[in-house]
Amino acid sequence: MASPASIAKHPLHPILVALPIGLWVFSLVSDVIYLMHWGGPVWKDVALYTMAGGIGGALLAAIPGFIDLLSLSNGRVKRMGIWHMSINLFLVALYCLNFWLRESTPGSNLTVWLSVIAVGLLGISGWLGGEMVYVHGVAVEPESRRSETPADRMAPRRVA
Repeated sequence: MASPASIAKHPLHPILVALPIGLWVFSLVSDVIYLMHWGGPVWKDVALYTMAGGIGGALLAAIPGFIDLLSLSNGRVKRMGIWHMSINLFLVALYCLNFWLRESTPGSNLTVWLSVIAVGLLGISGWLGGEMVYVHGVAVEPESRRSETPADRMAPRRVA
């Protein structure tokens, strides 16, 4: 089934999720660079700012993701989508807490552990998203529609 939240047959949710995933993973990498003394204090700031960018990117990606979720009719796939969404919303809340802790209690190693846990959950959520797309065909246009030209789709069809 094709995604209702798409532009020119390209679903928006998978395009947008790359940003928060990359930023959150790089936030953890920046923490490790700082903690291992491979870089100066700027890496602590990089971790904070990439975390903030990931929060914003995730909220942006959630909009077309929610639109896609509402279009699901298969009960099993919809439950999987609800789990995927729930984990992602929990991740946003966890990263907001992490951001706040970094601002209010600088120097705490708890924030790095929260990032490690969050990246692990991000992997689980990504697995569920991949399962929906690659196993169940969510947001994938049916084969019969792919071979048609736009003019073919618009042309009237005979039923009898």
